[in-house]
Amino acid sequence: MKKTVVLNVVALSSKLIGEHTPFLKKWTEKGKQHKIKPLLPAVTCSSQATYFTGKWPSEHGIVGNGWCFHDEYEIKFWRQSNKLVQASKIWEQLKEQDPEFTSANMFWWFNMNSTVDFAVTPRPLYPANGLKLPDVHSQPMDLRQKLQKQLGQFPLFSFWGPNANIESTRWIADASMLVDKWHDPTLTLIYLPHLDYNLQRRGIDFSKIGKDLQEIDKVCENLITYYESRGADVVVLSEYGITNVNNPVHINRILRRNGYISVKDELGLETLDTWASRAFAVADHQLAHIYVKDPADVPEVKKLLQDTPGIELVLDKAGKKEHHLDHERAGDLVIMADKHSWFTYYFWLEDKKAPDYARTVDIHRKPGYDPVETFADPKIKFLKGKIGLKLLKKKLGFRYLMDVIPLDANLIRGSHGRLSNSEDDWPLFISQHPNLKDQLTIEATEVYGLIMDHLRR
Repeated sequence: MKKTVVLNVVALSSKLIGEHTPFLKKWTEKGKQHKIKPLLPAVTCSSQATYFTGKWPSEHGIVGNGWCFHDEYEIKFWRQSNKLVQASKIWEQLKEQDPEFTSANMFWWFNMNSTVDFAVTPRPLYPANGLKLPDVHSQPMDLRQKLQKQLGQFPLFSFWGPNANIESTRWIADASMLVDKWHDPTLTLIYLPHLDYNLQRRGIDFSKIGKDLQEIDKVCENLITYYESRGADVVVLSEYGITNVNNPVHINRILRRNGYISVKDELGLETLDTWASRAFAVADHQLAHIYVKDPADVPEVKKLLQDTPGIELVLDKAGKKEHHLDHERAGDLVIMADKHSWFTYYFWLEDKKAPDYARTVDIHRKPGYDPVETFADPKIKFLKGKIGLKLLKKKLGFRYLMDVIPLDANLIRGSHGRLSNSEDDWPLFISQHPNLKDQLTIEATEVYGLIMDHLRR
């Protein structure tokens, strides 16, 4: 099999390849490019699962970055077990065909409890004293120690949050090259998230994202130069393109005002009570799953959503089937925002009653995706001093609450997840493969076969 490396350059679209990305521009011009028709939802977990299984969400079951788990009736985001993907993976198929085949998954999602040979994924430590410490999980486990001995501790707080920056992406790239030197896997999947941060903060504004494009271009240059020197075929792809937005839709607040949401008082603050709610939304960028407890309420909820500004599509059973989302994990209804809008998870009506986790980076406790976590609250006086004091408490081993995240969804200027009509906003598949046809539009499910073609040549 031909050694192959897949670089997942998150949020890369054709309109971003230009003066700020000189290496990628030149490399793309030498090769061939496909535009990938976005699937619904065009989000990380669904897209990646589709790429490495060749199946739709209706088949592999990854209906978003999170969903309501029916057996517990709890909302869970960013789960990591590969067993949640209900379809055979590309590396499993290849291993059956060639026992000598090996694979490495460097930070693609669902990377624990996996059948790859080598895996590295973010996994913070949560000691009993309440601290959150940067770390990774690896397979085999000693890979974790070897990488962090060489590269230093994984920069978790550069991976997500107000301090998200290029350092985490560089660490992943450097770790990937080390794994290659040590183990020489046949297939390597590498996740490069850097563009995701400022494109959601700032939108497509080249005066504000030019530096980010230059930084990811340099990382790609280092990786592609290294892997091509090792005789590998390199694929550059993305999961989605980000577009400008200016209208947050607080879908759970709408449901609450219409009597569907129930909340629980916890020490004077409110938390979402999924068990008692008649209906609630699991917001995920520009898509949301609506779970309705009583089927008799579905028509009424559907009408409410159809009449809500900012919502372009409301999918019932037939609509979910049409868009390959007819899986038991999906909501009873699925909604898609219009091109200017995105969905928040906010369910409280007064900010003073927002749960304590709302003002923190807490991707697992929040019942929905929260891009506002990439900001520190500009209204906090002496913000740097407050953060510094909290970090001092952390170093001294004291409990602390990093409650510096704003509750202003209007800060967000870029989003993704919907079905964009403009091909310039679509994700890409770029390669130097000699038999790849140029300028084709492909379905997301076809990425699987194209990666197979690289390995089999």
